[in-house]
Amino acid sequence: MDRDFLATLIIDFFVAFGVILGGSIVGGIGAYLIGKPPMSIMHDLASSLKIWALVAAIGGTFDAISSLERGIFGGTHADIVKTLFMIFAALCGAHSGTVLIQWITQEGIK
Repeated sequence: MDRDFLATLIIDFFVAFGVILGGSIVGGIGAYLIGKPPMSIMHDLASSLKIWALVAAIGGTFDAISSLERGIFGGTHADIVKTLFMIFAALCGAHSGTVLIQWITQEGIK
């Protein structure tokens, strides 16, 4: 695993983490301004922003999908594995951000 690819994985993780964290906190501020319960809205936003965090981390383009397609049809398995690792890193970042928001808001814990 080369150094550039490891850096890409770390960036993907933290971009997805930041989308969840930032979107939930800013959404909570907006909920407070309109008179809704901010903690409840933050909890709901953290769950619904996961797919957008994944899209933002991967880059929002079809580079990952095109490299996956190129790997399947071109016979290069390294592209497939790298793309799957990038998606996994982004999913881990989004899930970590969601768990952190759920821990902060303490929603659903009995």
